[in-house]
Amino acid sequence: MIYLQLFWEFFKTGLFAVGGGLATLPFLRDISLKYPWFTPNDLLDMIAVSESTPGPLGVNASTYAGFHAAGIPGALAATFSLVLPSVIVIILVYRALDRFRDSSLVKDGFYGLRPASAGLIFGAILEVFAASLFHTELWSGLRSLPAVLNLPAIGLFLALSLAIWKLPKIHPIFFIAVGAACGLLFGF
Repeated sequence: MIYLQLFWEFFKTGLFAVGGGLATLPFLRDISLKYPWFTPNDLLDMIAVSESTPGPLGVNASTYAGFHAAGIPGALAATFSLVLPSVIVIILVYRALDRFRDSSLVKDGFYGLRPASAGLIFGAILEVFAASLFHTELWSGLRSLPAVLNLPAIGLFLALSLAIWKLPKIHPIFFIAVGAACGLLFGF
């Protein structure tokens, strides 16, 4: 049963997350709230690791969730089901490309997917930003604002943003390493 659940949830994610890895985040968040395979905090860790290691975010997250839920077979089921919709779509598009290449309906359809994809990615960015810099669970009104602000994380974010802007010749991996080290040392 767990394999079917993994397959179905990650198949839906792969089918509807148009736009790449970050577009899978809203779906992954819903999975983290619905099943015990990983927590929303695990998802933030997966984002950090996936964005700084090779491999797509969705594939890394599905592999992690599948492994956590049902070991290696679960990891294989979740990963396979996430990429399966893309494989099917690629095969169908390849077969139909010559016939519909000049169709205005097809062009308009793909053009319409752009804002939806951008919206999914922007929503994911806002969610990661809020979860990283604010303790949103502490919000109970305007008076709780000082408790909501994660001042060390905000300070690190501003300092690294300024350093990236002022020191463009330094390789980005340096800033990723500094951020990771600060997160490990200070726990934010």
